[in-house]
Amino acid sequence: MPINLPVILLLFGAMLWGLTWIPLKYFNEQGIAGVSVVLVAYGAVSFALLPLFAKQYAIWKKQQDYIWLIMFFGGFGNLAFTTSLMYGDVVRVMVLFYLLPAWGVLGGRIFLKEQIDAKRWLAVGLALSGAFMVLGGFKIFETSASWIDLFALASGFTLAMNNIAFRATPKLPDVSKISAMFVGGFIMAILFMILLREPLPQGSATNWAMVIAFGFFWILVATLSTQWAVTRLEAGRASIIIIMELLTAVVSAMWIGDETLNKWEMVGGLMIIVAAVLESRRGKESSEYERPA
Repeated sequence: MPINLPVILLLFGAMLWGLTWIPLKYFNEQGIAGVSVVLVAYGAVSFALLPLFAKQYAIWKKQQDYIWLIMFFGGFGNLAFTTSLMYGDVVRVMVLFYLLPAWGVLGGRIFLKEQIDAKRWLAVGLALSGAFMVLGGFKIFETSASWIDLFALASGFTLAMNNIAFRATPKLPDVSKISAMFVGGFIMAILFMILLREPLPQGSATNWAMVIAFGFFWILVATLSTQWAVTRLEAGRASIIIIMELLTAVVSAMWIGDETLNKWEMVGGLMIIVAAVLESRRGKESSEYERPA
């Protein structure tokens, strides 16, 4: 039986993303703020990719508006994803983040004029209803949502917009787009440190070496694995496989982190998974899933 390398790499990348919460929680225990992790990890990778990014300027300069969009949406999305996972309940954050397919469908209709048929509207309705239940149903009108919930939702939305920018620029090199996401994360971290008046990152040299290694050997590897694989698989097949990210995060958090969901959160999460499966089973006509850096 021949080895299907794209499937193996996509599974590997999805599982890496699903386990990202483990090093992030560790960094938090060491007193390293989420913004600082993004600043150092994404900054280190950005400087490494900068020569390639600059070398390809002649290719992407005519579509630099999209590069700026990728910097903004990808940068903020990664910052929001990292900080919400770092400080929040892993299962809850991942379930809310996984509204990404629903945002992608709506964004594709608005910006790329993609058609939405009955099955797609059903998927969107299930996803949004599931998120409503995870957030507490009608209780959300009694109390304000936490900033972690808002960041989890924002990360899914902005990364969906980032993926639309990816789909709208098939002729741009993947290296340029991935570089733009890392640079955007680095810039966003600087802006948030200024806005929040956070002090410069402090900590032991060992911990910061681990953060840099996390950027290169975890985030960058996961990004390259998923990006390479989704360009070589049918979009529907890739989207089903990528659900392993959510399942890995939920199972590992419940097993290792002793996290739980109440019955309504479980029902809501199941609705979001069903919505993702419905959208992913559309075959070649469905949108490609491109996971953020």
